[in-house]
Amino acid sequence: MTYADRWLLPDGVEEILPAEAKAIDSLRRRLLDLYSTWGYDMVIPPLLEYTDSLLIGLGRDVDLLTFKVTDQLSGRTLGIRADITPQTARMDAHSFNRTGANRLCYAGHVVHTRPKNPLATRTPIQAGLEFYGEPSVAADIEVVSLLLESLQVAGLPRLHIDLGHVGIYRAIAADAGLTKAQEDTFFELLQRKATTEIRIWVDANIADQTKAQLFLNLPALAGNKAVLQKARELFRDVKAAQVAVDQLDEVARVIEQRYPAAELYFDLGELRGYHYLTGLVFAAFAPGYGNPIASGGRYDHIGEVFGRARPATGFAVDITAISKLGLLTKVGVPAIAVIETGNTQQWQMIQNLRKQGQRIIAVSDDANLAELGCDRQLLLQDGRYQVVAL
Repeated sequence: MTYADRWLLPDGVEEILPAEAKAIDSLRRRLLDLYSTWGYDMVIPPLLEYTDSLLIGLGRDVDLLTFKVTDQLSGRTLGIRADITPQTARMDAHSFNRTGANRLCYAGHVVHTRPKNPLATRTPIQAGLEFYGEPSVAADIEVVSLLLESLQVAGLPRLHIDLGHVGIYRAIAADAGLTKAQEDTFFELLQRKATTEIRIWVDANIADQTKAQLFLNLPALAGNKAVLQKARELFRDVKAAQVAVDQLDEVARVIEQRYPAAELYFDLGELRGYHYLTGLVFAAFAPGYGNPIASGGRYDHIGEVFGRARPATGFAVDITAISKLGLLTKVGVPAIAVIETGNTQQWQMIQNLRKQGQRIIAVSDDANLAELGCDRQLLLQDGRYQVVAL
């Protein structure tokens, strides 16, 4: 390692400099303020926990994303969080006495062992919310509405979300009597949209031609709202799948009324988070960015592993990804320069200006005021201290 290499950051790990940091923090605050107006209480989960609670119930994908270290006090394995959702589920199960609805929101870093895509950071900043204790579609509608509100706060020029429902695949898999191994294999093929391999697999594993058609048509059920009617006809003999389609339709109907400018895309073969999500799934996309900038869904069973089964739904917004879109205003805060003399009157003036929200920087005689962002200076003129433009 050369001397210069010591200062290099690991691949996928980045620092955030003042202008961008201020813009990111401004968005973080605005999102948390938005969630508060809808009744969500902010929580601050720890950055690391025992892996026994941090990873339980979330499946292999999150496990692989999680950095693991040994606790020097207990000798047990700790995980640095790659997802804040299980932490809020644990908090809902053990830190609150609420038997009814519980709305929680958060903002903070997560850390990934590898980037989720080639351009992503491994240390993204997320803001999100979780709604516990409400099993009805009303909770899904509220959460999707808040996702769209979040996109508006972030300044996205288009409100585009993809909607799906993992209950559809679960229903046809159960109806066909698939084993766990068969279910996982088809899931992997469906995620890759591997049409030819899907057809070969269906021919080899599903003898009933009526049921086989359900699996063969699932990858093509993507597009505008007309997809839902096609799905109703296709799944007319699978009641659980029909219920899932009806839920999607109800959510879409309300969202279209509330946000007529929103672009809704339906993908009934989308199984993001399949291993722990149980119902409606959704993701938000932005022009020029190939991966979701926000995603979420319903995950009713995750609370069982914490000893308190609770219906739940929520989402997380990738603030770092949004910052890369160039939508956040990066404006430096103008400052007032002052050469401190120890004069009591001067000090009182400085403190009064700071209480008013002014940015005051103590400088030396040879300071580069432009570099510091100073556009004014506090000077003694006519026997009193005054702020003078540079």
